[in-house]
Amino acid sequence: MRLAMIGAFPFPYPQGSQIFLADQARALCALGAAPVLLTYGRGAGAAPDDLELAPGPRWLSPRAMRSGPQWSKPAADAALAAAYLAEHRRESFDLALAHNAEAAAVALAARPFTGVPVLYVVHTILGWELSAYGPERWRSALDAAGSLVDRAIARQADGILALCRDAAEILAPHSRGRIRVLPPGLDPSPPPSEDTQRESCDRQGLEPGRFVLYTGNLDGYQDLDLLAEAAAELDRQSTEGAARSVPIVVATHDASGSESWLARSPRLRCIQVPDFDEMRALTFAAGVLVLTRRRRGGFPVKLLNYMEAGRPIVAFEGIASGFEHRRNAWLLRRDAGARDVADALVALLDEPALGEALGHVARRHLEEQHSWPTLARRTLEFAEGLCDGARGVPPRLSIPRELR
Repeated sequence: MRLAMIGAFPFPYPQGSQIFLADQARALCALGAAPVLLTYGRGAGAAPDDLELAPGPRWLSPRAMRSGPQWSKPAADAALAAAYLAEHRRESFDLALAHNAEAAAVALAARPFTGVPVLYVVHTILGWELSAYGPERWRSALDAAGSLVDRAIARQADGILALCRDAAEILAPHSRGRIRVLPPGLDPSPPPSEDTQRESCDRQGLEPGRFVLYTGNLDGYQDLDLLAEAAAELDRQSTEGAARSVPIVVATHDASGSESWLARSPRLRCIQVPDFDEMRALTFAAGVLVLTRRRRGGFPVKLLNYMEAGRPIVAFEGIASGFEHRRNAWLLRRDAGARDVADALVALLDEPALGEALGHVARRHLEEQHSWPTLARRTLEFAEGLCDGARGVPPRLSIPRELR
């Protein structure tokens, strides 16, 4: 199968969506498929030489790398559609895997000219996330607009690949085709050596095992202001024990140092990490790994890296399939506030045996449920079904047994 893997975002770029796109392409390629990555023409770092790329023109790509609406994106999406059509004319595609809503719009707009079925890979539910990119007073309007986009794409796509059950259940009533629930994958690699971890910590002024870590981008949907409030709560509590002086570190590839929430606590630090190896070393060296994102509908790719590290994870209920409170993570209620986040951090820092146990089970969950060869095979089987003429079939929600 020749697959157009369309992502309306910069590439390469050290962010979850881009990492997922590339890793999925590699896993599909290993099974004999022929994926071609079609993305914006501008990214950060060297393009991978093991993948076939057909990007849009660099000069029409947005200069800003962060997610969310931008005035320059309509032109970039039009250029991406033109690149897709040109690549299809050169050699026909069998299927388009559209990674995110903008990519789905590109693939659907081109479908009358290509006749290529569109498999929508749902990275997020816009009805829950779009408001993160605008003022609070616009929240209702933005969420309503996002929901309209969600439903419109579901009605037109030939199939839907959801990363979690929430997304599948939201889109199923509106879908014209089949739905499959499959999360992203990660095949674990050998851990960084203790010396490597210690050196990375030394460069950042950290002590291995004695810091809380968030990794990733700084976009609004990550709810990092809640993490800042939790840090301030720890300051107010004058916490005794292991958590008393532990720094809370936000490690990112795009730190500007001007985020307003940084001023809320002296224990809160935002550091710019130069590459993935350094980020991975810090992840393995952390005492606790935290994700304060509340908005559901996707699968945060950073959770795969958290699980690989075997460190205790603090996250919200429902943020990803397969997580259970005090079994493989410390899960917060959906209405939890800053004090609840602070209490979770204290509990895990003060009970290292509990943290070790949670991290061990999380690592095992990764190995059992997020293997790329298995996920890629299921993805390819689903894609082949669409290409065999499964359009117009009533919506069917398919959730693998291990994710129920």
